[in-house]
Parts: sequence; structure tokens; C-alpha cells
Amino acid sequence: MTDRTVAILRDLVAIPTVSIDSNLELITYAAERLTECGARIMIMRDETGQKANLFGSLGPEEDGGIVLSGHTDVVPVLDQDWIGDPFEMREEDGRLYGRGTCDMKGFIAAALAMAPEFARRDLRRPVHFAFTYDEETACFGARHLVRELETSGFRPSVAIIGEPTMMKVIEGHKGCFEYTTSFTGRPGHGSAPDRGVNAVEYAVRYITRMMELGEAMKARAPAGSRYDPPWTTLQAGHIHGGVARNVIPGHCHVEWEMRPVANADARMVKAELASYCSDVLLPAMHAIAPEADIVTTTIGEIAGLEPVSDNEARRIVFELTGETEADVVPFGTEAGIFQEFGMTVVVCGPGSIDQAHKQNEYVAIEQLQRCLNMLTGLAEKLETPRDNGSP
Repeated sequence: MTDRTVAILRDLVAIPTVSIDSNLELITYAAERLTECGARIMIMRDETGQKANLFGSLGPEEDGGIVLSGHTDVVPVLDQDWIGDPFEMREEDGRLYGRGTCDMKGFIAAALAMAPEFARRDLRRPVHFAFTYDEETACFGARHLVRELETSGFRPSVAIIGEPTMMKVIEGHKGCFEYTTSFTGRPGHGSAPDRGVNAVEYAVRYITRMMELGEAMKARAPAGSRYDPPWTTLQAGHIHGGVARNVIPGHCHVEWEMRPVANADARMVKAELASYCSDVLLPAMHAIAPEADIVTTTIGEIAGLEPVSDNEARRIVFELTGETEADVVPFGTEAGIFQEFGMTVVVCGPGSIDQAHKQNEYVAIEQLQRCLNMLTGLAEKLETPRDNGSP
């Protein structure tokens, strides 16, 4: 089984599903493998037709199934100094190197390798394979997937999200809210800055206010918070504007994110920034240029995964892995989207998040084996017991 998984992972890595590109080749590949096992397949294309989710099912056609979920997209390799071709997997010292090996094609490969094993058993509960697009941008694919499931009437009850956790069981993570705030000023000659409205300078003032709020969040950390860091975080990830040193920039864009511990924090940050714009920045801008403006566009507001006391997914994965403690993590996944759909969810998959998004990304073969052990245990758990009694 390990050799089969490694071979599939090699094929998956060779399909460069960077988020800006199509993932259809990988979806077709996965669909063919699942179809060979007799799986029922749903392909859900996005509006462009260049990206798609796959939802495949084995076992009885009924509610209460268990979803094995992974995103197909990977982050870019631009400006990373890789040893060899990042889209040609190489093995060295028990590690498999290549873009996506850890985040998170390793889990997808293990799930596909296990599909024939699930198929040959008389399952008393459905097993579903959910492979999504655009998780790395704003979880567009997972949101599309759950809308389609709701429309189609599918009601799975458990989801295992195979993000890299070193096969530890994760029951909670922060939300991930992403925005672009655009500033429109009035361009002009750099020798007369008082006659223009410098969009870059106002963007910097906005970021400064963001950072002040980020510091304020530290005092709002919930008592006993299990997160590291324990508070809601804010970060300005990208700022771009202006055309030359001697030209007052008329436009600037700030791309920023917030990872809230609690929804109340998110509401506070958004309200404070909106108030700062309407009460402080915009009046100063309008005093010179009535046409000036500040517009914030929501890229995505991805709910966190909330730890709950009654969690069937956690119970199942504890039994399969032998783990007895569940943890929380600061990074985001698609898990909260599945939880909002009404499923119990945990995050558990091969590899370490420390390798994700970096040059020379890798997953250890030992981690893949542990994942296969978990999935083999799931197949055994779901198999209908045979009646060995006398007729």
C-alpha cells in the first residue's frame, strides 16, 4: 500500500495545481482512479470552468457518511530556491520532496490508494472523497462543495480534513478573514504634496491603526486560550501603490488578514477600522479631493473550527490513531466550512505544517504509513460484520 501511495503522490506532484492555474487534470486523474473502484462521482466546476471539486462515494447510498477531504491546489514556487524541479518528486532519506507533498497531496494520495480497499469491503456506512479547489486563496472550492451537497441532499455526518498535523488530532483552529483595502487619492507632482492626496501615505496610516488594534487584541485573549499565540492576530501582507518617487500616488492597495479567536474580535476590528476611515482618514482626504475614497473588499471570511464536547469525528480518529488528546492550531483549514454544514470535524493528516509553503517541501514516508494505518483501520471499522453462525 505504501508503494502505491508513493506512486500516486508522484503523479499528483507532477500536476502543477498552483492556485492561479487549473486543477482539472488532477480532478480527472482522481476521478478515473475512483471510478475504477466503482465510486459514484460528482464533478463541480467553478464559474470559469477551469477549476473543479470532486466528490466521490463508496458504500451505501445513505446519510451519515464519513468524508475524507483534501484541497488540490498548492502555493507558488516563485522566488524559492528548490533543489531540483519542485514538480518532479524525489525521494531522499525517507522523505518525499516536491510541491504539495505535505500540503496536502500526501493525504489525497493515501486516500486514493485506499479506495480499492474501501471498495472491496461491504461498508455499512458511506465513505466520501472530497477534493477541492482554491483552499490556498479563500476556500472557494469547499464553500462551493457544501452548497452543492446541500442542494443534492447529501448529508455526511463526519469529516476528516487531512491537512498536515503529524497525524495529531486537531479539534479547533482560528478563523481566517482576508481583505483588500483600496485607497483612491489625487495624483500630482511630488514638488507640491499639499495639492494632492497621497494614497500610499493614507494606506500607511490605515496599517498603523491595524497594528494598534493588533496590540489591543493581546489583552482580549480568552482566559485559558489554547492557541499559540492565544489572541486574535492581524497582518498586512502586501501593499502596492504609486508609479515613481516624484509622483504623488493616486492609488494604493493593502492586502491584509485577521485570524480571530472569537467572532466578537472580528466584529470589533472591522468596526474600529470602518470608524477610523469614516471619522479620521476620509475627512482629511476629502478636504483636498472630494473624489477620494477608501473601499474594503472581502476576499474571504473563513470560519474557524470550534472545539465541541460531543464530536464523533474526534472519537473515531482517537480510536484509529491511538491518540488520546486533541489540540488546536493557529493556521486555517476548510474544517470550519464542513462544521457549519452540520458535520463533526477534526483535522488529521501526514506531515508537518512547518514544511508547508516552503522550498524543498517534503513529507516523510513514515507519516504516509501512519496515515495509511488510520485509513486501513477506518475500512475495518466500517465493514459490515459477517454472520458466522449456523444457518
